[in-house]
Amino acid sequence: MKKFPPIAALVGLIALTGCDREADVASYNISRAADSFAVNRRIIFFNGITDTYLMTIEGLCSLGNNDKPREVTVTCKTAQDSYKKHFLGLSDNVTYFAEQIEDAKVSTYHYKVVFRPQTIIPSVGIDVGR
Repeated sequence: MKKFPPIAALVGLIALTGCDREADVASYNISRAADSFAVNRRIIFFNGITDTYLMTIEGLCSLGNNDKPREVTVTCKTAQDSYKKHFLGLSDNVTYFAEQIEDAKVSTYHYKVVFRPQTIIPSVGIDVGR
């Protein structure tokens, strides 16, 4: 019985990752674009029993990715370097719906890496004692 060398296993794994369905790739890319505040959304919170809207948030908004159960955060870009973050609790009768208002220009054939300089380069302060 032959053993596969680690390189062959790695090549096989990489080949399988290229088999994502087009819809999955587009969905992932839209989510990434929204997390970079490039997708215009309308998020509506409503009471499912009374059929009443409780709140609507519109704009370049990202939904929380690591929210606790029964909680949702919405972070919106309001201007250059200005953001607002909303914390909302969900209950048995209160839920939300997020609508993408406009088309998102994402590709299923290409990816991009976004580096945020403020996360790579630390803020350095110099103290010149006198």
